[in-house]
Amino acid sequence: MDDLTRRMDGALESLRRDFAGLRSGRASPALLEPVRVEAYGSEVPLTQVGSIAVPEARMLTVQVWDRAVVGAVERAIRDSGLGLNPAADGQVIRVPIPQLTEERRNELARAAARYAEGAKVAVRGVRRDGIDKSKASEKKGDISQDDVKTWSEAIQKLTDQYVKKVDDMLADKEREIKQV
Repeated sequence: MDDLTRRMDGALESLRRDFAGLRSGRASPALLEPVRVEAYGSEVPLTQVGSIAVPEARMLTVQVWDRAVVGAVERAIRDSGLGLNPAADGQVIRVPIPQLTEERRNELARAAARYAEGAKVAVRGVRRDGIDKSKASEKKGDISQDDVKTWSEAIQKLTDQYVKKVDDMLADKEREIKQV
C-alpha cells in the first residue's frame, strides 16, 4: 500500500507542476520555470541563468546573472507560447502579466481539465497495478481470495480519495483562472 500511495502522490505532484505552469491573472515564478533558454551552447532551464522574482501582482522580473544571455532569455520568454512580452532593462528583464481575456480563461480551464484527467488516468493505472499484483499473489498461492477482495476494496478506497483530491485541485485552479 505504501508503494501505491507514493505513486499516487507522484501523480498529484505532477499535476501541481502542470497547474503551476498554467497562467492565471496573477504573477507567479512557477509560470516561467518551464521556459528553456538557448545559452552556453545548449538549452538550459531559465532558473539556471537567472532568478525570478515577483515585485508586484502583475509583474515578474528575471535577474539574469550573465549579461551575454539577456537577449536569449528575453527571446525564450517571448517564444514560450505564454503570451508574454518581456522588456530588458540592463540585466533585469521585466515581464508584465497582461489581463486575461474570457476566451483565454476558457482555454486555460480546458487545459487544466486535460491535466486533471491525465492525473486521474495515472492514479487509475496505479490502482490497476496494485490489483494485478494482488491477483498474481493469489495465483502463486501467497494469499487467499478473501485477501485479494480485501486488498482490492482498500485499493479502490485509496483511488477514490486521490481522484477526489484531483477534482478538488481542478476546482481550485478553475476558480483561480476564472477570477477576474
